[in-house]
Amino acid sequence: MAKVGVVVFPGSNCDDDAVHVASEVSGRPAVKLWHKDRDLQGCDVVIVPGGFSYGDYLRCGAIARFSPIMESVAAHAKSGAPVLGICNGFQVLTEAGLLPGVLLRNASLRFQCREVSLVVERTDTPFTRRLAAKQTLRMPIAHAEGNYFLDDEALRAVEGNGQVVFRYVENPNGSLHDIAGVVNAQRNVLGMMPHPERAAETLLGSTDGRRIFESLLG
Repeated sequence: MAKVGVVVFPGSNCDDDAVHVASEVSGRPAVKLWHKDRDLQGCDVVIVPGGFSYGDYLRCGAIARFSPIMESVAAHAKSGAPVLGICNGFQVLTEAGLLPGVLLRNASLRFQCREVSLVVERTDTPFTRRLAAKQTLRMPIAHAEGNYFLDDEALRAVEGNGQVVFRYVENPNGSLHDIAGVVNAQRNVLGMMPHPERAAETLLGSTDGRRIFESLLG
């Protein structure tokens, strides 16, 4: 049974949500991993959750990526084990070099908090294997810096390697090519701006996000 670790930075506010979905909804053991620690406590899956991280005033994730825990997360990813970064977690993973690209200020220059629709582009990843190609999912977003950007060469590489996992149906933030989620070249690290943990129970209005956790946790 997969054990889940959820990284916690000062300011994280979706850590409890991720632990809840992993443990109470998915029935897997889950623990919090403080950013100053290095021990992943034997976790098979690592989630870097949404919210905020210290130093975001400089650039989202720019300081957090130097936290001791991120060295362990990087080693975990290098070993081929799964890492999921959600919202601020996506930003941290790009700053840490575990995913390509950067997250810029939304094109509207406004914080966006609403439900969006995503289209599934890849099903050959640990995060999407229980989804169908071109399936549409509904999940909420809540971010001010979700505008995914790469230079032309990097964009061609990401598209050519099939690393785009989710695209927005109606782009809420100006992301290039409507990209809502990408994986690394090895397909074991996923970053996405929408919040699957906030769409995992009927009470929340959508259970589409649960399918990502079901794919990831088996």
